[in-house]
Amino acid sequence: MMRIDIITAVPELLVSPLKASIIGRAQAKKKVEIIINNLRDHAHDKHKQIDDKPFGGGPGMILKPEPFFECIESLMNQRKYDNIIFTTPKGKIFNQKMANKFSLAENIIIIAGHYKEIDDRVREYFATDEISIGNFVLTGGELPALMIVDAVIRLIPGVLNDSEAALQDSFQDGDIVEAQYYTRPAEYRGMKVPDVLLSGNDKEILKWKKEQSEILTKKWKEINN
Repeated sequence: MMRIDIITAVPELLVSPLKASIIGRAQAKKKVEIIINNLRDHAHDKHKQIDDKPFGGGPGMILKPEPFFECIESLMNQRKYDNIIFTTPKGKIFNQKMANKFSLAENIIIIAGHYKEIDDRVREYFATDEISIGNFVLTGGELPALMIVDAVIRLIPGVLNDSEAALQDSFQDGDIVEAQYYTRPAEYRGMKVPDVLLSGNDKEILKWKKEQSEILTKKWKEINN
């Protein structure tokens, strides 16, 4: 069973999403164990302080190194971790290839920052992977952590009901976008499902899906370059 430890200063942002949908079912099936580690549990002053002003001046507060070091070293003393992921806008953009790699791991730590930044000594000392979810800045790393967890867990065998569903997703086979999908009714408000999908001709349907995938992939590349 895979184990994922998420280290966060704001655990309440993670509790509800981790109980729902595919992530919740994966835990119920004992396919993955997800542990939320509250950074404040590793702050020992009476105010449970985990942040401080940055050296050199500037706005915002920086998460202190001591609670992270104590938390991560405590976890590492109990088991070996394949990946220690540092969520940061400075990291490599997350993609399906990374999700595939992480899905093969046994134990993962995800460090979710908050406030202005994390003291960089945490990244320097522990991070095996530095990951961003895009060229924009969020309040904290909790949402990126959830996105990484969701993308990884659905690839674990037995998590999805349809064993082939994940293999057919967009980007699973490189930068390729899937063809569009339709379901009943065959006509809605004057908009009709393409006739080929109603034909029952598997060869023509496969050909149509391939052609549509190529068209949509080309369009996706144009709008993202």
